[in-house]
Amino acid sequence: MKKKASINATPICRVRMQAISDAMSLLSGKWKFHILGTLIEGNTLGFMDLMREIDGIGTKMLSKELQDLEMNNLVSRTVMNTKPITVQYSITEYGKTLSPLIDELANWGSVYRKSVFGTEE
Repeated sequence: MKKKASINATPICRVRMQAISDAMSLLSGKWKFHILGTLIEGNTLGFMDLMREIDGIGTKMLSKELQDLEMNNLVSRTVMNTKPITVQYSITEYGKTLSPLIDELANWGSVYRKSVFGTEE
């Protein structure tokens, strides 16, 4: 009996699949693309500004996701010397490299929604 060759057997495929896995683990979840897309459009926003812009996210989840994104150098956090203390979040230069990916994902989603539901809304 002949053994089927694995599709992941080639070194190039293994490297590619590892890269996809790394990206997915970094960007997975319901909110990361929302946060990144909002910061790419808004550049620098405060915590409450992000809360208003991202419909449905809770404070704990936003805080957790921002910490993850900051830890991975996609978002920067600046504590302002104000009373009360305010915090501003910005997309980093490295985070901006995701802009074409987010744009393509949005375009794909629009085309998909239109093909399935006949509308972009």
